[in-house]
Amino acid sequence: MEKVIFLDRDGTLNVEVNYLHRKEDLVLLPGVPEALKAFKDQGYKLVVITNQAGVARGYYTEEDVKELHRYMNELLAGQGAGIDAFYYCPHHPETGMFEMAEQDFEVDKASSWMIGDKLIDIEAGRNYGVRTVLVGTGYGAGVHDEQKKKGDFPYDLYADDLLEAYNEINRETAGNL
Repeated sequence: MEKVIFLDRDGTLNVEVNYLHRKEDLVLLPGVPEALKAFKDQGYKLVVITNQAGVARGYYTEEDVKELHRYMNELLAGQGAGIDAFYYCPHHPETGMFEMAEQDFEVDKASSWMIGDKLIDIEAGRNYGVRTVLVGTGYGAGVHDEQKKKGDFPYDLYADDLLEAYNEINRETAGNL
């Protein structure tokens, strides 16, 4: 069985850009390569799960998405932080992307996490059966503030960014040993 970190892309790994598809518009968020490398060093597989509605809307092609992912992985691999697999969907059924990942990885759900900056990411992770982290990058800080007002936290952990998410997951898993 493999422990997997499932990652949303936009707003979690890179700066949120509406319908990002050109590599020159890709900006990794601070601390992302370091966090990804740390997860890899802990034995996690890194899997990106991303909705790409721009394909369905005709703003760009699936080849554009694949090229952007190749470029992103080049940047990350050079820092020891390469992504093991990218899954994307032009529509919205995120659980389908998790199932696609299961064809390539023997996912140990009890040791795996979904990290994203939106409640839809959290919901997808929970529906799949993994623990979840909301990050404050992208839309996450605003989401967390709203959830605080409601007193309802549908995610297991909150972290300001991916590096803090790594530290929080480490603390959580160390406490469960």
